[in-house]
Amino acid sequence: MKTALVTGSSRGIGRAIAIRLAQDGYKVVIHGAGNIAKANETKQIIEQNGGVAEVIISDLTDIEKTRELCETVKETDVLILNASLQYRTPWQEITTKACYEQLNCNFVSSMMLIQAVADNMKKKGWGRIVTIGSVQEAKPHPDMLVYSASKAAQTNMVKSLSLQLAKDGITVNSVAPGVIYTDRNVEALSDPEYAKKVTDSIPVGFCGEPEDCTGIVSLLCSDEGRYITGQNIFIDGGKSVQ
Repeated sequence: MKTALVTGSSRGIGRAIAIRLAQDGYKVVIHGAGNIAKANETKQIIEQNGGVAEVIISDLTDIEKTRELCETVKETDVLILNASLQYRTPWQEITTKACYEQLNCNFVSSMMLIQAVADNMKKKGWGRIVTIGSVQEAKPHPDMLVYSASKAAQTNMVKSLSLQLAKDGITVNSVAPGVIYTDRNVEALSDPEYAKKVTDSIPVGFCGEPEDCTGIVSLLCSDEGRYITGQNIFIDGGKSVQ
């Protein structure tokens, strides 16, 4: 049984991906930053459906904690880099602390985890790496400068590594969701006026659900996805092409 690590899988998009990969037959390592109860909820859902899962907790804003995590996950076959942090702040008010926290979580930890698992994937001649980006790479929010920049950096890392790892049977891709209805967006979208403004900006006319992101990730992690690498695939209802 192959093992899939899904960072940030205690809730939202990460949880939906973890559940889908368990259905696909992977043993899933569920990761959370600190809320072990939420991570255990994901584990319970997977196990109730006959899947295999375990929970690991690590704060990816802390490089030392990330380094410790890297030591425990080297046997990973599928790496889904979903964990992210976003602060909504006017650019002139961004602190260096907030900047580093977002960069560490959204980009540096991704690079470190890829470094940690790559050797095992190379030895097996098979591996799948998928980063979860954002429509903000194409349509940056004015008050999320660091978040959108970190996601763009992550995607450029994907393009570079896809070329370097292709000969080893390892594919590296990115999936970039648009407006997905998760607990991160509940408060903002509870304002009817703001919600209408958001949905009006999406060509299909509605927000996505976490499950809308799982099909393409499942494909990219499968043998059927072996010929897809170095791609950044938007799941955004057409928002990125407006």
